Amino acid sequence: MSGPPRSYNPFAEEDEEVVEEEAGGAERQRYLQREVLRRSAATADSTARSLSLLYESERIGVAASEELVRQGESLKRTEQMVDKMDQDLKTSQRHINSIKSVFGGLVNYFKPKPPESKPEQNGTPEYYGNSRLKEAMTSSKEQESKYQESHPNLRRLDNSDSDFSNIDLVTSVQRDAYPKNQHLRAYHQKIDNNLDEMSSGLSRLKNLALGLQTEIEEQDDMLDRLTKKVETLDVNIKSTDKKIRQL
Repeated sequence: MSGPPRSYNPFAEEDEEVVEEEAGGAERQRYLQREVLRRSAATADSTARSLSLLYESERIGVAASEELVRQGESLKRTEQMVDKMDQDLKTSQRHINSIKSVFGGLVNYFKPKPPESKPEQNGTPEYYGNSRLKEAMTSSKEQESKYQESHPNLRRLDNSDSDFSNIDLVTSVQRDAYPKNQHLRAYHQKIDNNLDEMSSGLSRLKNLALGLQTEIEEQDDMLDRLTKKVETLDVNIKSTDKKIRQL
């Protein structure tokens, strides 16, 4: 004998649909949260890598600047040597003119010798490059230690060990502007810190580039001046050699 018929609830199916929709909405929300965290982490990693490349570019810029300054020192020494050779050649030409005749040689021997114009002092010249390049190099070198302290892994281009221990060192106003989620807030603050450092690094890199340009222009002028001096010295050497052969 069958039991009494069960009562039918017309709202049961609707309740099940609502529960399923709520469950699906919660799952979607969790998915979106994970996606936001993933993209924030990827952005933080990207800015760290960009900062690392910027740091390496700055280091290369400083090395190039130091090499250019050393080249300027060499050019300065070479110019001093050419000036000294030119002065010695002028002295030799006076002696050759004096001994062309015995009488002329005796007269000129007892004449007071005209004061010789002194070339620039021998030895390694003090050469520091132009002031703009010097200031840019100093600024970049001072920043190098700070980079190493705050980003010890930058040279490996690895942000997997990102340190967020100092992230909360922001004002209350800044903190209110970040998301409430602790991890998401840390990523956003890290991104902002990296962007600030990139802005400062780009400014220093620009100053290095401008300093390098100025230094190159000044050394180009030095090279032109040195080329003219060498050409003049070559002509004088040939003239002196000809006079010696005629003695």
